[in-house]
Amino acid sequence: MPNRHLARSIVLQSLFEWDFTQKNIDVLQEILERQLREFAPDFEDPAFPMHLLHGIRDHLDEINEIIVKYAPEWPLAQITNVDRNILRIGIYELKYDTEIPPKVAINEAIELAKSFGSDSSSKFVNGVLGSIYKDMGEREESQTEAPVSKDE
Repeated sequence: MPNRHLARSIVLQSLFEWDFTQKNIDVLQEILERQLREFAPDFEDPAFPMHLLHGIRDHLDEINEIIVKYAPEWPLAQITNVDRNILRIGIYELKYDTEIPPKVAINEAIELAKSFGSDSSSKFVNGVLGSIYKDMGEREESQTEAPVSKDE
């Protein structure tokens, strides 16, 4: 398993544990450190999962609002713990981490959903992230279009 995919899997497991048991945001890093020791003791790039986890933590309220906006039929608490946290990873990478190409963020989230979620998880994750990506593209296009002069 490539390093970044493994890192995302461990971040997902950490978010799952935190979301399922703790709800105290301050323990997230401790959970991740334990997960890394247990599941990837020789992990070569611990900075990446830490960066990912801290980014999600720092933008958690905004990310949750995005989930609610793009999955309006599903109240946040009714989305499965796995799907909710896969969306958190995908949305963070899609909207806030400029080093991750959007299509990589979406594909990685779909792969996590296939590995850890239910039979319908990958379609759900793809639908939500695809809608966000589409709206991001539409906004970027409208911002880059040259303004039309009144004199023309």
